[in-house]
Amino acid sequence: MRERDIIFAARVLSAIFHPFYLAIVGLIFLFIFSYMSVLPIGYKLSVLGIVYLCTVLLPAWLIHFYRKYQGWSLLELGYKERRMIPYVISIVCYFLCYYIMNLLHIPHFMSSIIVAALAIQVVCAMINLFWKISTHTAAIGGVAGALIAFSGMFSFNPVWWLCVVIVVAGVLGTSRMILRQHSLSQVVTGFLLGFVLAFFTILRF
Repeated sequence: MRERDIIFAARVLSAIFHPFYLAIVGLIFLFIFSYMSVLPIGYKLSVLGIVYLCTVLLPAWLIHFYRKYQGWSLLELGYKERRMIPYVISIVCYFLCYYIMNLLHIPHFMSSIIVAALAIQVVCAMINLFWKISTHTAAIGGVAGALIAFSGMFSFNPVWWLCVVIVVAGVLGTSRMILRQHSLSQVVTGFLLGFVLAFFTILRF
């Protein structure tokens, strides 16, 4: 495989497993493994739609507009000193999502995923002030932490799903290093941070 193909594959993987999808993936796990699997499909799609709008579509559009306004490429936006505004945009959108879910009286098990994702973003934003941490691996680490937390709460075996998540985390972390966006320490620290924050946030929420 040529170097250009490897870089292209790394970019595709980074886009597919973008941090914005953490909340959506967590909700899908919840709808599969908890008692919420019996909820009407229309209700579940409505919740997923709200979460997608607030945590994926809206922040992605606003960050894209901000990047275009500044005249930066995606690579230039990845510089540590330029990541704070995108963090703030994302955090505000997640707060909006949590507020809307509370207004609609959506069960707290669902909103706990938003809180966990929000906690990960806030801590990553604070760390980013002095050190560049991987939000991609923090997000996939959050998925792993949420999976373990929910497995204890709803008594299901998470082994196979956890294996899939760990494989994805390894491939994703490798992709971020191939693209020279992060070092090995930043990738590993991101995963561990996301795992711990999601696990304890969901258990305590």
